[in-house]
Amino acid sequence: MAAETNPIPSVWARRQREPDQPALSRAAIVREAITMLDAEGIEALSMRKLATRLNAGATSLYRHVATKDELMELAVDEVFGEITLPPADSPDWRAAATEAAGAFRATALRHPWLSAVLGQAGLAYLGPNLMSYGERLTAFFTSAGFPEPVRAIDTVISYVVGMSTTEAAWLTTVARAGESEAAFIARLMPAAQEATAGFAHLADAYSTVSADPDPAATRDAKFAYGLDVVLDGLALRLPR
Repeated sequence: MAAETNPIPSVWARRQREPDQPALSRAAIVREAITMLDAEGIEALSMRKLATRLNAGATSLYRHVATKDELMELAVDEVFGEITLPPADSPDWRAAATEAAGAFRATALRHPWLSAVLGQAGLAYLGPNLMSYGERLTAFFTSAGFPEPVRAIDTVISYVVGMSTTEAAWLTTVARAGESEAAFIARLMPAAQEATAGFAHLADAYSTVSADPDPAATRDAKFAYGLDVVLDGLALRLPR
């Protein structure tokens, strides 16, 4: 019998097999994979290690998820179900867009691997949570009056993903150091200040960072500033 092939290289295009172990489900596999990803990162995740944590054989896992790429598709879609969005008919489009961007960022920081693997979510983004998220965002930007809502969405999401990727990588580095963010910065700054001593503008910027009592608030403000710039630009696209 010829092997079953997928017309689209996505887990959502493949019919799910019947489980050989009733206790082992796709949902349980995905939940455990997300736990591993959050704790150890993408590099540490493998089908064999995941099977061990689930007290199952690797062959049993492959009956539910054929490859690690499929597993990442499922994990990304599961996490997208956590992102909240304002109603599509929100009266203040800018406030609602700010809320939506903040919710995406918060989810991306809870799951530091997310932004870096969005490209592995499937060529067509066929997962139910991703589809629902895209539909709700499109309805919101359409209701706001944007003539090209998908382009507006792409602009906002690209900003959030870019900022979140950098921020998540920084926080992962801080976590591995085993100290608070403020303490890590304080330890790092003397070397940075020495390196920038001959560059007046950089030296001034780094002197401000070294005195920062609340790095988390500074990151929030930095994100908000950039988002305001993006939304300023989008506002110019609305019909006058």
